[in-house]
Amino acid sequence: MKLSDNITRLPLPVDRARAAAASLPGAGPQLSALIAGAAGSSPYLAGLIAREADWLAAASDRGQTPATLVATETTGFGSLPPPELGPALRQAKRRVALFAALADLGGAWSLDQVTDALTRLADRATDLALRAHVEAEIRRGKLPAARPGASPDAAGIFALAMGKMGAHELNYSSDIDLIVLYDDDAYAPEDQHEVRAALIRATRKAAATLSDLTAHGYVFRTDLRLRPDPSVTPVCISASAALAYYEGEGRSWERAAYIKARPCAGDLAAGARFLAALRPFVWRRHLDFATVEDTHDMRRRIRDHKGLHGGIHAPGHDLKLGRGGIREIEFFAQTRQLIAGGRDPDLRSRRTVEALASLAEKGWIPPDVAADLSAHYREHREIEHRIQMVNDAQTHVVPTTDDAIALIVGLSGESDRSGWVSRLEARLQRVEHLTGDFFAPAAAPDTARPELTEEQSSVVEGWQGYPALRSARARHLFGRIEPQVLASLFRAARPDEALARFDSFLRGLPAGVQLFSMFESNPSLIDLLGDICATSPALASYLARHPEVLDAVIAGRFFAPWPGLATLRAGLAETLDRTMAAPDGGYERALDAARRWAHEWQFRVGVHHLRGLIEAEQAGQHYADLAEAALSALAPLVAGEFARRHGPAPGMGAAVLGMGSLGARQMNALSDLDLLVIYDANGAEASEGPRPLATRAYYARLTQALLAALTAPTAAGRLYQVDMRLRPSGRQGPVATSIGAFSDYQLHEAWTWEHLALTRARVVAVIPGSATADIAPLSLRIEALRHEILARCGTNPRVMPDFQQMRARIFSSLGDDTALTRRLGRGRLQDIELFAQTLALRAGSVSRRAGMQIRAGVKAGLVGAEAAERLVRAHEFLWRLYCGARLLTERPLDLETIGQGGQEFLLRETGCDDVAALRARLERLIAAAGDIIDAQSPPEG
Repeated sequence: MKLSDNITRLPLPVDRARAAAASLPGAGPQLSALIAGAAGSSPYLAGLIAREADWLAAASDRGQTPATLVATETTGFGSLPPPELGPALRQAKRRVALFAALADLGGAWSLDQVTDALTRLADRATDLALRAHVEAEIRRGKLPAARPGASPDAAGIFALAMGKMGAHELNYSSDIDLIVLYDDDAYAPEDQHEVRAALIRATRKAAATLSDLTAHGYVFRTDLRLRPDPSVTPVCISASAALAYYEGEGRSWERAAYIKARPCAGDLAAGARFLAALRPFVWRRHLDFATVEDTHDMRRRIRDHKGLHGGIHAPGHDLKLGRGGIREIEFFAQTRQLIAGGRDPDLRSRRTVEALASLAEKGWIPPDVAADLSAHYREHREIEHRIQMVNDAQTHVVPTTDDAIALIVGLSGESDRSGWVSRLEARLQRVEHLTGDFFAPAAAPDTARPELTEEQSSVVEGWQGYPALRSARARHLFGRIEPQVLASLFRAARPDEALARFDSFLRGLPAGVQLFSMFESNPSLIDLLGDICATSPALASYLARHPEVLDAVIAGRFFAPWPGLATLRAGLAETLDRTMAAPDGGYERALDAARRWAHEWQFRVGVHHLRGLIEAEQAGQHYADLAEAALSALAPLVAGEFARRHGPAPGMGAAVLGMGSLGARQMNALSDLDLLVIYDANGAEASEGPRPLATRAYYARLTQALLAALTAPTAAGRLYQVDMRLRPSGRQGPVATSIGAFSDYQLHEAWTWEHLALTRARVVAVIPGSATADIAPLSLRIEALRHEILARCGTNPRVMPDFQQMRARIFSSLGDDTALTRRLGRGRLQDIELFAQTLALRAGSVSRRAGMQIRAGVKAGLVGAEAAERLVRAHEFLWRLYCGARLLTERPLDLETIGQGGQEFLLRETGCDDVAALRARLERLIAAAGDIIDAQSPPEG
């Protein structure tokens, strides 16, 4: 479609004489008016129109997109030698800039299309210039051949487009910011010096081809100063040297710069590999609030250097760097991207408006703020374009004279200069209002520092020697939040206890800048930390080991309703898939991702329980959901990694059974996992893979790999402790058992305690096998087998005598353990649960939870209804006490030493008025439960 067919607006000519001289013979009225308006308000465009009139007449009759325009105007350039390439590119620049400007002013192209056309030309020109001069070095015999097996494109040199070019947002007079590197892995070590010298020469000459001002003009002013340490490094350095620099010395502004980086010329594949390797430097794994202060410092330095601290007045205002300008919006988006983009790849867009939209979608900024800033960004950019159109000047400053402003107003299609100025000032002020508060340095807290005793002061003074405060920046940040931290701790009923726990927390932190920045940006976290330190030593210790879990408090729906097992399982599976597929991902990274995922969710359950948002019963189920989700997502991941070496699982695959508290869905903050692995070989004798294994060995080693994935401590911590002693023959038996052997063992050899354990068994994960057969899934067959075993073995007259012997052995092993919340002992939690399991076994019930098992015993006539209800109530009370205690401390609980905060938590959990009432009720319930169980299982004899 012709350009004239898409015109929706027209610029107004300020200089009528120049407008009349720029008429194009044969142009229709709309196109003529567009050309006249452009020429009459822009001397630069008037000159281009005069110089390219014949070309413009033909080009305007063709349908043009940014892609077709650039492709057409640079066709055949790849074969031009450097002396001819320069003039050809300058002609292409004139034509692309002229057509884009007319399409822009006439409303035929959007802002995105305009910047896309200019960026496409910059990409093409950079690629052509680099390749032409690299080829010249090769022809001169100055560039050694690549090492055997390597086939670099363009000799391995590549350019990264930075800034607006990287984001496809170039303006008419933009510099192009490039970082030029080369793939040194493509060359032998002994050739590196010659390669480097040749590619440095090629880079210098390519930059001159693009940026030298000749009789034909220039293509793009080229800036290579964003490279690592530009004062001492050449214009082209190796990729490995650049990586070493960023890993060791990279700064926050360089991280921000790389948000928009993309390979644009030369060996694009090598460029993509470099950016993938650099991803951990740019995108930090944890929420990075330290970048807020870094960005504020950068803004302040820019304003100081440019003298941009005055008020907002449109004439003379720097639309790019000044208050309320383009850079403010870009910094606003980029800073939030750096804060959260390491956790969420959806926030890594190079383009400013897209970044604002994704930040709003993910809840990091309000949607109306994103919409406002996006609209202002587009309007700022369009005005910037018109400022530059006037004289092709590299400026972003609104003119100061009325006549000069009139030219920009005319290019905007307006005649009311004062109205235009007022609207621009209003937009600048609105942007300043929306962005200013975020970047302003945190005010000194109003909170008064509590009066400290001499002993308390000694503790606080000792903090300066801890690793988290070893840097000057960490001490500076902590000094700003210390009054709030102390005030939060001293709101506790027993400040000394809270202070001691915070001291332990701070002592365990390896570093502090990131965490202190997060606290300063999110003061509610300080209050949460105070609550934890006042109440739960165990949770405070957990937080010290995994401070990154605080990310979840502000990054997600931390206080939203529980999502449920299916959502948890799907979320973790997606996280693992994404980590495995990432260029810097892989199996070990996926295991670390699973650990971080579990730590965050476990912390959430603990906080919800501590704050009374859920009760012990719900907490137990939530912890079990997390364990099951982790197992169900990790099992296929481990199996897939194992299959790469040994082939898929032979036969029908395997199932992981959760036993004990996992099977009963009643875990606590410190629970380990009791697991069994059962497989069905379906007649297969071995796996089929690069290194096949016999079936039994295959499943044994696969199980060991799963155990390692769950238990191995890494930099991200440990996922779970695992206990497999409930497998057939205990520690002596194989770690994985065939379904046939399991059935035979349970029906003919197993002890009563093993049948009792089976009452709580539940399939929690499956590993698919390579075979297909017309039989029920393994998980269903295992559950059916469990039903059969319980039904047949529950009639054994040895069940109750064996149970009584078990009780006797347990009681005799207790020694002088007097911990208030111990699980073992007459009438205590384990005693009730074991008795409940005997009821389920004898009744042939498939129920797994103690309360349901006890009620199944009532239905089967094995226990009276009144006694059963007393046991159920006792179990509920003991579980509340035990689950709460495991959240408070990893040690045996002593009510006198857990502190007032811990006591109040347990009193709330158990519904008791004071510690004396709790002790009295505990003793009554234990004694009553013990009496009931004694009566149901009298001693033999």
